[in-house]
Amino acid sequence: MIDPRLLREEPDLIRAAQEKRGLSGSVVDRALEADAARRAAIADFEHLRAEQKQLGKLIAKATGEEKVDLLARTKRLAADVKTAEATQSEAEQDWRDALYAIPNPAADESPAGGEDDYVVLSEHGTPRDFEAEGFEPRDHVELGRILGAIDVERGAKVSGSRFYYLTGAGADLELALVNMAMDQARSAGFITMIPPTLVKPRAMEGTGFLGQAADDVYRIEGQDTYLVGTSEVPLAAYHSDEILDGDTLPRRYVAFSPCYRKEAGSHGKDTRGIIRVHWFDKVEMFSYTTLEEASAEHERLLGWEREWLDKLELAYRVIDVAAGDLGLSAKRKFDCEAWVPTQGRYRELTSTSNCTDFQTRRLDIRGRFATEGGQPEVKPIATLNGTLVAIPRTIVAILETHQQADGSVRIPEALRPYLQGREVLEPVSGA
Repeated sequence: MIDPRLLREEPDLIRAAQEKRGLSGSVVDRALEADAARRAAIADFEHLRAEQKQLGKLIAKATGEEKVDLLARTKRLAADVKTAEATQSEAEQDWRDALYAIPNPAADESPAGGEDDYVVLSEHGTPRDFEAEGFEPRDHVELGRILGAIDVERGAKVSGSRFYYLTGAGADLELALVNMAMDQARSAGFITMIPPTLVKPRAMEGTGFLGQAADDVYRIEGQDTYLVGTSEVPLAAYHSDEILDGDTLPRRYVAFSPCYRKEAGSHGKDTRGIIRVHWFDKVEMFSYTTLEEASAEHERLLGWEREWLDKLELAYRVIDVAAGDLGLSAKRKFDCEAWVPTQGRYRELTSTSNCTDFQTRRLDIRGRFATEGGQPEVKPIATLNGTLVAIPRTIVAILETHQQADGSVRIPEALRPYLQGREVLEPVSGA
């Protein structure tokens, strides 16, 4: 949720932010109108309540006909107060709904435009030249079959399209990646967590996933709960309705969890293999920090993602995501995209977003900070998230990048201790 004062005092700034995202500024006008109606409703209710209290004092002193008249007025006024209270409640909800529809204003540094208007910030490593090496690279589906690592046919048979099994070397590879990622995050001071993947509506709404992303969310009918598409959701809601000691910031958590996404807008896209699926496992970093430190923390999260991709010996690039491609909560987002040889292009592997105080305002999370005057100050804090490893796409990049002519796959050196010292994933006999 944006700061309501920013809306009232600088509405043109919010309109410009909407335009930068390619969205209509009408939501700003709606929110301003709702705020005015809300304030008027509050004033009306408080005026009637004050009158009601005053009548109560007069009744206590009145006698005879005067008291009868006052009691009659009180009865009529009670009905007016009840109506005004209902009007105020409705106006509050309208204002809240209007405010919640406004995304976090994109950072000045974020490029304007949509999905294709990103800016490449840096490139790392060199994509392999398979032609120079004398063989045609296989895609991850074929490699998965040869290695006995990925079974998409049985995944579709059991669960439907965009599901899969990881078997043998594929399952071993996932566990190795998860353990290596957790070790890296733990060594950087993150607290490891296994969060719930079913959450209440407030957790989803508070993190911004019941807005523009609602079509991708799985809802459990009859229970009013949701399957999360990222552990960002339970990690953000972990401290909901709490005031954190400012001296404990930053608080950094890293979580392993399954993630579920409908991929409602991806019909016909990435239908082969495990690039775009309905379920996958992920290791996610999450930070609570001060608003003043949020940008620096964002760079730190990106640094840890780059460290991870370097360990996997992948060619990748870092992009600054355009404003129109940001999620509802993000002020700025960096994606790390790895080179996928058989597609001849970079694909998103990790991302990190600075959500500033957008989620903490929705979830009522604040920090308590000491001041020179001695009286503690309670104020909003920031949240940030960063994917360390999304399993399917990481497996795709590793298999395709490090494949060899005979169908085997060389294991990156940093990953070998997590795969019982194996240096190569070998083809399975009869595959």
